Amino acid sequence: MIRRLRTQRDDQQWMLDLALNMRGRVQNFERDDLEVPAGKRARNYRMLPKVWREAGERHEALARRAQARGANATATHHYDHAVEAYRMAQHPIFYDNHPVKRALYRKLSEMVDRRSEVADYPIERVEVPFDDGKTISCLLHLLPDRRKAPCVIYVPGMDQTKEVFPRAHHNVAGARGFHVLAMDGPGQGSSNMQKIRSVGENYERAGAAVISYLRTRPEIDRRRIAIYGISMGSYWSLRLSSYDHRAAAVVSAVACFNPNNTIFTQSSPRFKQMFMYMAGYEDEARFDEEVAKGMTVRGYLDKIRCPTLLVTGEFDPLCPLEDAVEAFDDLKVPKEMWVFENQYHPLWGLSNLGGMDAHEYVLDWLKALFSGKMTPKKRGRIAYIRENGDGPWGDCDWTPPIRRGQAYF
Repeated sequence: MIRRLRTQRDDQQWMLDLALNMRGRVQNFERDDLEVPAGKRARNYRMLPKVWREAGERHEALARRAQARGANATATHHYDHAVEAYRMAQHPIFYDNHPVKRALYRKLSEMVDRRSEVADYPIERVEVPFDDGKTISCLLHLLPDRRKAPCVIYVPGMDQTKEVFPRAHHNVAGARGFHVLAMDGPGQGSSNMQKIRSVGENYERAGAAVISYLRTRPEIDRRRIAIYGISMGSYWSLRLSSYDHRAAAVVSAVACFNPNNTIFTQSSPRFKQMFMYMAGYEDEARFDEEVAKGMTVRGYLDKIRCPTLLVTGEFDPLCPLEDAVEAFDDLKVPKEMWVFENQYHPLWGLSNLGGMDAHEYVLDWLKALFSGKMTPKKRGRIAYIRENGDGPWGDCDWTPPIRRGQAYF
């Protein structure tokens, strides 16, 4: 019996296998870093869960030995790696109730709890009530002294979960005085296990429920809650901010502002395969009409009421620069946009920032905003951050080529 394909481009699977074998990636092919563990090689897509599971088992064993000796800092570091490895092992399996996926997800959850035993600050599991007795699962990373402080809601991307940020052994948000609540929104992590689908306004409603929860916590300064979204989270964070106006700032980074544009059509077939699972669809035509068609920030950005930072790579294939400039222009609030010269998707290890990730600079922007040391102008500022320049705070104000009557390429 010939297997029926779910999507029109499923017949390109051999190309994804070839790309993984030769380039170590199944998407975002502009990047030179690998989507496999160090020292490992996956020769086709079906090998990914195994090679990542083996990496998880290695770091789990090292973490347990360190924990047994009281070497908690070392154990935290290894548990961070085990968390990431088991997360990456379960993620490529995009089928409901798959026994291997469920087993790997249990290992991921176990590593999170074991890491919390040795981390040098409190990490709490939070279950925010949602529909039909289900919950939006979150991890709340608190400052060591639990003092009242600003909080960042981390909205992960399509290929992320709540476990991906921040790292417990190097919490860049805590170092800047922020609590962090990372959420598994509809279609992500625990929500996939519960079949909470990424459709309609589910993500906006989930995010609003998370904000309501945070406002009850004594550690959280309810006047200084920020939303920070990455990749597909850049889309969800803007839609959430247009839906619920209680956040004091939003950062939308590693841009994918209009998923109904390139991500499901021109980019790796892997994106659409994954998102159809996240949305609970088997029929591609129905998915296109009922889900993908409406995935855009157009018509929503003028409803945002808080200061906004957009962050994108100059040649990000998931967000053409024209889309990013249009989104910036549609915002009617104090705003800023950073365009990283010659960068793509995502924005880690950037030569434009001396090898640092965008995370650190984004958090610095939020800290300056919340402390009153920086106020974006309503007319806005676009910074073109050169590869070997002075970062976003140097002399980098920019007029996009389209405004000079020039093409982007």
